[in-house]
Formats: sequence, structure tokens, C-alpha cells
Amino acid sequence: MEKDYLLHKWLNNEATPEELEQLKTDPEYASYIQIANASTGFEIPKMDSDANFEAILNKTKPVHQLHKPNIFSMVWKVAAVFAILLAGYYYTTTLDTSVKTEIAQTETFSLPDNSEVVLNAGSKITYNKKNWANSRELSLDGEAYFKVAKGNKFSVKTVEGTVSVLGTQFNVFARDSFFEVACYEGLVSVAFNDTLLKVPAGSKVQIENGKLVINEAAENPSPVWLANESVFENAPLSLVLQELERQYPIKVTVGKVVPEHRFSGTFTHTNLELALKAICEPLHLNYKTNKNGTVFINAKNSE
Repeated sequence: MEKDYLLHKWLNNEATPEELEQLKTDPEYASYIQIANASTGFEIPKMDSDANFEAILNKTKPVHQLHKPNIFSMVWKVAAVFAILLAGYYYTTTLDTSVKTEIAQTETFSLPDNSEVVLNAGSKITYNKKNWANSRELSLDGEAYFKVAKGNKFSVKTVEGTVSVLGTQFNVFARDSFFEVACYEGLVSVAFNDTLLKVPAGSKVQIENGKLVINEAAENPSPVWLANESVFENAPLSLVLQELERQYPIKVTVGKVVPEHRFSGTFTHTNLELALKAICEPLHLNYKTNKNGTVFINAKNSE
């Protein structure tokens, strides 16, 4: 123990000269000197605590916390999917079907209940095919002839009024405040401006600007336009010329001196020259056609 004590004091430079002389007498003193000389070159490594902590954090894998499913979130998702499906169903069941004709074109087609429709030139019909069994209702802009299959109420809506039947044959013309309905079989109901008329087979009514102007027998057993003719009774010239433009690829220009004539008569859909003569000659009008399809109409006494 005394030897170890002397050695400890000597390494710490605390030994007295007497204690040093005593230690030199130890046979292992030379070995102590060599160990002491070698250990003087040792250095304690520096410790960077901040860098070591950062390195530990980088090597640590993040732990993902498991979330429990939120019951309210699931309900909202299901509700959103249901709303999308409901909107898609509503869109497909309310989507309308339209049939439209262009200039000099007629179209014959059947409705979902096998009712037949012949659509005159420049006309349009719109109806809901999906809901047809519950509501036989359509909208008409122009002229059409109907052969209605028997069943529940069948309605034709126009800007000028509504025609309703159960099963019959009739023709509807509705353009520019001019409304004409002719019944060829059965009985039709015509509603306009809070007025309701019953039109039996073989009769026709004509309403202009919301007022009844004609209620009389129909001259023909079927619409003459089905045979490629247009017929008018005391109709404004402007309405007749618009119909002419629907049956021929032309543009009609009327001179300023031409008065607003009324026209009664027919014109053909198959010959423009004959059609112009049928309209202009009874009204004492001149007409001229150029190569680009424009027809100029003037009074005979005008230059």
C-alpha cells in the first residue's frame, strides 16, 4: 500500500525528495519512468454534445401515430357519394329530348307512346322521354301535325297557348303571336289568355295577338303542308314571307313602300317561282331574285 501511495504522489508531482529517493530504490522504477513519458502525449477527445444529439435525431425513425377512424367523417363521405348519385339520376331523368327541322325540311317521328308527329320546316319540339308515361306533355315552336295515341291527357304547349287532347288528330301552328289549331279527328281543347275553347273534328280556330279571329270549319281533311303547300287565311304578309323563307333557302327583303297586306291563299313548297307568283300577284307586288338567294319585293308602282 505504501508503494502505491508513493507512486500516486510521484505521478501527481507531489512526492517529497525523500519519498522520491525511496521510490528509486524500487526495481520497477525504470518501468514507471517509461509509462509516465508515454502517457504525456495522450489527449482527451473533445465532446460536441450538440452535434452528437443532432446525429442521434437523424438516425431515429419517426413513429407515425395511428388515428382512429372518425365516424362523422365517414358519414359525410357516404352522404357526398349519395348526393352525387342522386344528382346524376335527377339529371338523366329530367333531360329533355328535342327534335328540330331546318329550312325546307320536315321530320316524321314517334313519341314514346307511339303517337305520331310530323314537324314542319323551321320548327322545334321538346319533350321529356323518361317522364312521358306520367306526363304526355311537349313544347312546340312552329308547326306540327299530331296523331295522338289514346291514353291520358296529351298537351302541346306553345308561347301563344296550350292544346290538350286524350286521343285525336290535329294540327298546331304557333309563330309570332299567330296561333292556329285545326282538329281532324276527336276533340281538342285550346287554352289561351284565360280562355278555353273546345274544337271538334272538322273545325279550326285562329288566334292573333291573344284574340280569337276565326272559329269555323276546316277546309281540308288534313293539313295541306303535308302535301308540300302552305295555306293562310287573312294572315299578315310578314308571317307569310317568313314561312316562305322556311320552305326555301332564300332571304326576303321588302321595300319600304310595301304596305302590311293581309294574305289568303296557298303557295307550293316545290317551286320558288310559282310560290312567289302565288303570293305577290294577288297583292299587286313585284319581286326579283338575284343569284345569291335574295328576293326583293316592292309595290308595283315603286321604282
